[in-house]
Amino acid sequence: MKLKSLLAAALVVAFPVMALAQTPDTTSTKRIDKRQENQERRIDKGAQTGQLTGKEQKRLEKGQARVQKMEDKAMADGKMTKKERAHIEHAQDQQSKKIYRERHDKQVAK
Repeated sequence: MKLKSLLAAALVVAFPVMALAQTPDTTSTKRIDKRQENQERRIDKGAQTGQLTGKEQKRLEKGQARVQKMEDKAMADGKMTKKERAHIEHAQDQQSKKIYRERHDKQVAK
């Protein structure tokens, strides 16, 4: 009977520890996540003000989704390398330039 109690106690302690071990370390991507949110906000604001057409908005959102997918893939093993971070930040730079260009061109939503 004592063995069953000991085993039950071990399982109660082990499950939360295993859950924590499987949680990806998202604190290492705080800066990337914040920038993603900012760029998505810029796209939404451009659509609301009419600076972006529907087609431009969809194209930019697709680019943001691609960057997010890159981040998810980099964090799949629980850690992001410097090379992966640099690659994602470069993609964010390119996406930021596209957002600026599309919002400041002469096309407007009707």
